[in-house]
Amino acid sequence: MTIQATLPFPQDATQDSRALAAMHSRRNMFRTWDLPREAMSKIPREWRIQSGLTQQVADGLAPFVEWFDNQPGARERFRWALRDSLDELLDGQRTGRWAYQHLTKTEKTYLGTAVEVNLTKEFEIANGRDLDWSIAGLDVDCKFSKDLGGWEIPMEMYLCPDHGERSGRADHAAVVTWMNDDTSQWAAGIVRITDERLRWKKKPDANGDRVRAYNRDNKRKLSDSAKSEVYWLWGGLQTDLPTNLLRHLDAEVRERILTASLPHRRSSGQQRLNQLFREVHGRIVGRQTVLTVGQQDDSPKRARDARIHLRPEGIIVLGHQGSHPHAARALGLPVPIKGEWISTRLVTVSPDDARPKFSLDGHFWSCARENDPVTPAPDLPDTRKIDGPKK
Repeated sequence: MTIQATLPFPQDATQDSRALAAMHSRRNMFRTWDLPREAMSKIPREWRIQSGLTQQVADGLAPFVEWFDNQPGARERFRWALRDSLDELLDGQRTGRWAYQHLTKTEKTYLGTAVEVNLTKEFEIANGRDLDWSIAGLDVDCKFSKDLGGWEIPMEMYLCPDHGERSGRADHAAVVTWMNDDTSQWAAGIVRITDERLRWKKKPDANGDRVRAYNRDNKRKLSDSAKSEVYWLWGGLQTDLPTNLLRHLDAEVRERILTASLPHRRSSGQQRLNQLFREVHGRIVGRQTVLTVGQQDDSPKRARDARIHLRPEGIIVLGHQGSHPHAARALGLPVPIKGEWISTRLVTVSPDDARPKFSLDGHFWSCARENDPVTPAPDLPDTRKIDGPKK
């Protein structure tokens, strides 16, 4: 018996090719999203916290507080783990989303898991015996809520005589985390979970007896009075969640960036990135912003190509290599690191001009003012061949 392979007819191959092209087009289709109509987060009056709090460490929380205090750069790493967790779910490169409110209900539910996973990896936290984490040899759990005070606590985290086998082995501690991307606020605290610190409610009868306030998953939230029992890391309310640039741009500016195109052509990744650096001057632009605006696999290359496109308009796009950090420093701009860019419009100035400046090939360059004439920007060298201000 001979088995003979058959090849598809040419027209079948053409149809397959067209189908694949159509699928590829759909997967790489640029998407736009509306301005959110509701806030990401709620802060109940009872849970409002301040910055710069000074608190006493109590209730056996000292080992956890000391552990975080001893981690190098812990606060910086913590806030970036929160930022990365939300950015992973937004997945701007494939979806074009730039706000928490654009997530689906399922994705919003998963954000807490993403936060725990990223903190676990960032701080290399070991698994606990009964709970997710072991810090300083003690079990502790990580809880996230987009609403301050909204953490949901399962039965296995605390002692309760009425829970039987579902009761925890001890009153465990919890690391409670929160962020609001709308306001760039975040907080992290540690609290000892007890039956009395969780919510109770009155029975709907004449006696008015208290019963535990479970939700459908047999979890309870912290009572409002438990706020005073939380030790807030790094002094309470933090206001520097790494900036979501697109979320915080003026709506009209963002619209111009995301709909930028050549006349009679639909929007392209290169045109959008050109417009991004045309509109946003003097501010660090991160990789996630570039991926979201470009929505292409090669968006970082498009960011680099924007230098060529914008040079005739007097705009330079600085990165982290070669003479670029030196130029940023000389101009008094934030200095980009790997995966970051910053743009500004330049103008030639006299050697005695008081503005921050650098010299290149006998010319002095400074950040342009609004009324300065438009002149082509210099092509910065790959190596450091620029001079800053003379001291």
